[in-house]
Amino acid sequence: MKKILVPTDFSDQATNALNFGAELAKMSGAELILLHVIEHPAGSSFSASGEVHAADPTEHVFILKLIEKIEKDFDSIKSQSVFDQIKVSSLINVGSPFNTVSDLINTDDIDLIVMGTKGATGLQEVLVGSNAEKVVRHAGCAVITLKNEAQTGAIKNIAFATNLSDGQESMIYNLMELQKILGATIHLVKINTPNNFQRDKHTRAQMQGFVKKYNLENYTLNIYNDAEEEDGIICFAEEKKVDMIAMATHGRTGIMHLLAGSIAEDIVNHSKRPVWTFKTG
Repeated sequence: MKKILVPTDFSDQATNALNFGAELAKMSGAELILLHVIEHPAGSSFSASGEVHAADPTEHVFILKLIEKIEKDFDSIKSQSVFDQIKVSSLINVGSPFNTVSDLINTDDIDLIVMGTKGATGLQEVLVGSNAEKVVRHAGCAVITLKNEAQTGAIKNIAFATNLSDGQESMIYNLMELQKILGATIHLVKINTPNNFQRDKHTRAQMQGFVKKYNLENYTLNIYNDAEEEDGIICFAEEKKVDMIAMATHGRTGIMHLLAGSIAEDIVNHSKRPVWTFKTG
């Protein structure tokens, strides 16, 4: 893990993500990149030299003043002790938060995004809202979302919810890297539901093959029965008292997303714990 991106709107949830990202950067030796996006649907842009391109002169001045304030806010944040001994940089962009994050993943080789969520209100704030949901669904790297304050050093048990399907190599190896950094135990769990029932004997054989295939270490195997997968994951995490939930998400859009939904996005919205997600399709 070399680069961690933390988008922020300076809310309490975003501050929790900043602190979590800083601790993880310190533990992993990664560079921490802080990002604030001034959302502008008309497509104004902010160049590296500080020049803002906006059609309205009044708007131009307003954006410049806003950028100046945000730069001071970033300077204040970076002076905090939590960022000591970490390579930290900050970026300000004018445009679409989701597009900016997506572009940075590709251009800056981002390995992990850490971001705050509002949770049960429906993820309504900028970068702590619908943009967070889009990032979870589409990001080409791992994403950790959290709404409450959390310490990386306290994360010692991770519930990894999986359907044990093939094609998860990138996700598994990314999760194993995080596990090593945190020194955590992975609790592999398959949720059994009435609509997707499977005998325990068959599931355990699958799990053992899964563990052997990826050479998992420091793990437990678990089967949990519930009416719905989302409820099962949340209840398992509560009963097991895990510190983080990990799972795959998909990149469906449009009508397919509306029909199939996304368990991962629901978990992100409702979980009290940090949630690690990785897009597998």
